[in-house]
Amino acid sequence: MENSNLKDLIEKYLSAYNTFNIDGMIGVLNENIHFRNISKGEVNSETKGIQEFRTLAEQSIQVFSQRRQVIKNITFTGDKAEVDIDYEGILSSDLPNGMKAGETLKLQGKSIFQMKDKKLILIEDHS
Repeated sequence: MENSNLKDLIEKYLSAYNTFNIDGMIGVLNENIHFRNISKGEVNSETKGIQEFRTLAEQSIQVFSQRRQVIKNITFTGDKAEVDIDYEGILSSDLPNGMKAGETLKLQGKSIFQMKDKKLILIEDHS
């Protein structure tokens, strides 16, 4: 049953993420949510708590005109799930790395989700 609950939370979170629905994303998060974005083994973004997460989410929606995370596979271990993700986003603004507005960013990665008290307490995005 726990796996089913966790999978449900992940699907709700990603659905809200894909449609830029910040309130929908926040709705499945534990008040003490810990978020980390890890690229090439280095943490490049981290938040602790709902308010920090909301601030980051509001900033990130300014970067993309469209975005989509698609679940490729889920592996459950205890109260955690490791999710293989295909990511695609169309930039709405230029990035410091040289990518320009209108270009498509495609990544494959994984996300780790952990549940506590029927809400997501941890999200780690790895690319």
